[in-house]
Amino acid sequence: MTTRTFPAPTAILRHAVLLVTAALILAPFVWMVSLSIKPPGEIFRASFSFWPEQFYGIENYTKAITQAPLLRYMLNGVIVCASILALQIAVCAPAAYALAKLEFAGRDLLFALVLIALLLPHEVLALPLFILGAKIGVLNTYAALIFPYVVSPFGIFLFRQLFKTIPDDVVHAARLDGYSELGIVWKIMVPMALPAIIAFGIFSVVSHWNSLFWPLIAVRDQNLMPPPLGIMAFKNEEAGNDYGPLMAASTLVVAPLAIAFLAAQRWFVEGLARGAVK
Repeated sequence: MTTRTFPAPTAILRHAVLLVTAALILAPFVWMVSLSIKPPGEIFRASFSFWPEQFYGIENYTKAITQAPLLRYMLNGVIVCASILALQIAVCAPAAYALAKLEFAGRDLLFALVLIALLLPHEVLALPLFILGAKIGVLNTYAALIFPYVVSPFGIFLFRQLFKTIPDDVVHAARLDGYSELGIVWKIMVPMALPAIIAFGIFSVVSHWNSLFWPLIAVRDQNLMPPPLGIMAFKNEEAGNDYGPLMAASTLVVAPLAIAFLAAQRWFVEGLARGAVK
């Protein structure tokens, strides 16, 4: 005779909390997609229904692409985010290796400074960066959007924590094989840290793809605007916001991030788990 087992109350409560949290997180995205396919007359109705009585998606999405150069904005986002990520890995990986595997005076102090930098919001540096950019003449260029983010304290911290889990014997064996320190970083450590790099890449791309504060200060040329700044073209002070195309543009901007995250979810979780504090 078999006995049926029921989930423990703690497991039920945990899953209930997760489901409620997921619903609260997904609700704005569901609302955004719903508004993107509705005509203006249905957007401000008191009652909510996901599917509109009159489907207006083709008009809204067509207007989102044609009313403003949305595809250009998204291309700018790809250029900026890819450049930032490549430069961050190029800087953070050697720095993290030095903090994890090399012995030198002041190493712990430098790591403490990295931890302090993690506590500082980037907005604190906006004014000094703006003055510096104005003096060296890089404002209103791609460089103004890229170079303030080249050094990532979070990237250094995450890579350093993962490099600490790699046995020192691996490093010693590589040195005996004739590898230089940079060779060890790029041929040994980085391939072993691929899950953490993917996790960091998702954090970096999402953060800078969605960034509005610094681009709003750094660029004025419409051909340089990233997606969040570009979709402000649908804001009209005189006629009001055109919410249908605005929500359609927002959906198009968010969709690549959602697809990329779902595709890399397994490596994302593994990278964060392997890079956790020991």
